[in-house]
Amino acid sequence: MNKPVEPLNPAPVGASSLASLVDQHAFALEAAVINWRRDLHQHPELGNREFRTAGLVAAHLRSLGFDEVRTGVAHTGVVGLLKGGKPGPVVALRADMDALPVTEFNELPFRSQVRTQWNGEEVGVMHACGHDCHVAILMGVASLLAGLREQLAGSVKFIFQPAEEMPPAGEDGGAKMMIAEGALDNPRPGAIFGLHVTSRQNTGRVGWRSGPTMASSDYFRIEIAGRQTHGAAPWQGVDPIVTSAQVVLGLQTIVSRTQDITREPAVVTVGIIKGGVRENIIPDKVELRGTIRTFDEGMRDDIHERVTTLAEAIARGNKAGCTVCVQKNYPVTVNDPALTAAMLPTLQRVAGESLEHVDKITGSEDFSFFQQQVPGLFVFLGVTPPGVDARTAPPNHSPLFQADEAALVRGVKLLAHLACDWLEAQPQA
Repeated sequence: MNKPVEPLNPAPVGASSLASLVDQHAFALEAAVINWRRDLHQHPELGNREFRTAGLVAAHLRSLGFDEVRTGVAHTGVVGLLKGGKPGPVVALRADMDALPVTEFNELPFRSQVRTQWNGEEVGVMHACGHDCHVAILMGVASLLAGLREQLAGSVKFIFQPAEEMPPAGEDGGAKMMIAEGALDNPRPGAIFGLHVTSRQNTGRVGWRSGPTMASSDYFRIEIAGRQTHGAAPWQGVDPIVTSAQVVLGLQTIVSRTQDITREPAVVTVGIIKGGVRENIIPDKVELRGTIRTFDEGMRDDIHERVTTLAEAIARGNKAGCTVCVQKNYPVTVNDPALTAAMLPTLQRVAGESLEHVDKITGSEDFSFFQQQVPGLFVFLGVTPPGVDARTAPPNHSPLFQADEAALVRGVKLLAHLACDWLEAQPQA
């Protein structure tokens, strides 16, 4: 893994010379951004299948005269390079494009009615996490900065990423694959910025945090092997159901009794239990599946080891077999402290009194892979309408999730200002 490069200028930055023009152009683009978002929302596509979305993005970047537009990165990803009229460094902006296997319940004129196959099942498809908003916002930023390119000091790399919500079973994809296929190369950016819309904040509010911000996301599968017998005579077999119940309870002690949660929080959750076909038959096996969330790599590795040894020990005590598979998915999303401190004035200027320091989030993001390569800052944009309690609004991933489109123009301004301010603040060679 490449060592992350340091920001060229970690000191707090001021407004770029393009600040007033960025605001003017952003508001002029608002209607177009909303239209793009509605079109994308009505035509969602799952991870590694974002063919229509990628085609729209690539055509848009080419229409703006981008210097380079590369397609097919990590299956359907698009990487565009806009070179400014003045010399300077390179900054990257990222948006994820994929939808979720969720059937939409909203009664909207542009609601999704798409159905498709996902991992062997027929599913509804919905932009239930707001990635349609992310794509529309970054398309707006592309239009805005292309209109100011002669005054732009440096270059902006636009990364439209597939499969943030995980690729289909058996496939690679997402940010990790984009990096492997050179999305951050030729030229390499000195910083990367991204945002995520969220129901947890009201429209226009901007959330930020320095350091560990979103949790790592890991998967585990535990198979308990018993010996099938009649439910009336359990002593004649080995009961994997009772054993799995003890494993589930035992897993809850890993965080509560072995981890220093005053330092960082952690979560171990069992989400699936499968076993048995009849009430009076003790089956021969039970399968458990779950997720592990942490904010520290040391705790992450320790919890992985404890999940394995605890499950195996409990099974051995019951004379059952046990197979454990723990798979690392996304690392911790860590906002580079120096970069965050440098860009805080930009966030304050764009959001004003709507800027909010947020708590750690146990959800995960594969933007974290980009942050392992270059300093990155990932922020949150509220999209729950005013007057609606953000604590009870349908959350991201809900079939009732809705984004207030009035927030989109703030998203355009936010990414455009972050890019322009950072570029102009860097010392010229």
